Amino acid sequence: MLEDKRTKVKITFFIILVGISCMFTAVVTDYWAVLSPRVEKLNTTCEAAHFGLWRLCKKSIFIVAEEAKEKGCGPISLPGDHNCSYFKHFTPGEEAEVFEVKTQKEYNISAAAIAIFSLAFMILGTLCILASFGKGKDYLLKPAGMFYAFAGLCTIISVEVMRQSVKRMIDSDETIWIEYYYSWSFACACAAFVLLFLSGIGLLLISMPQMPRNPWETCMDAEPEPIE
Repeated sequence: MLEDKRTKVKITFFIILVGISCMFTAVVTDYWAVLSPRVEKLNTTCEAAHFGLWRLCKKSIFIVAEEAKEKGCGPISLPGDHNCSYFKHFTPGEEAEVFEVKTQKEYNISAAAIAIFSLAFMILGTLCILASFGKGKDYLLKPAGMFYAFAGLCTIISVEVMRQSVKRMIDSDETIWIEYYYSWSFACACAAFVLLFLSGIGLLLISMPQMPRNPWETCMDAEPEPIE
């Protein structure tokens, strides 16, 4: 691999590592969305919740501020009793009433499964890009770029499935949640999509044969045609 090309690959790989870190953070944390019920009166306890791909966390918050009745329960950073449980479709026996809506199970399992596919593509891409630094292994940059681009696409699909899950949950009459906002785990997944997808495309461009700087270079290097 030429030194100039190697430098470009190293810079792109550093950006990819940042994207991988963002995606791993999003997968293992529980702050994709924060949910809030209606606050009926002051000097009482309300139950806000935040969740990720695998579990739901509920927090009992004591309401004393007048404006809380308009803004709902929270913010989630306020002190209160904290209780987390894995979704019962991942761990039978666990209770998670917020996901008793019929379609919630399918949405959540789909988002988690697609995120796992994204992680698998990232691992394959990393193996390819590390092997490409070996002598004569430049051809591995193309599959590495494709794997990272696929990882980015899987990430944004997982994000969209989760977004639809939250929207359906808020719209349902079977849940107490009336307000929501997306939190930092959701932002990490979106950042991972941008970094992985663009870096994958960048690797594909880097792996392409270099075009001549001047069109005349190709003509000058061509062999003369034999004269009959």
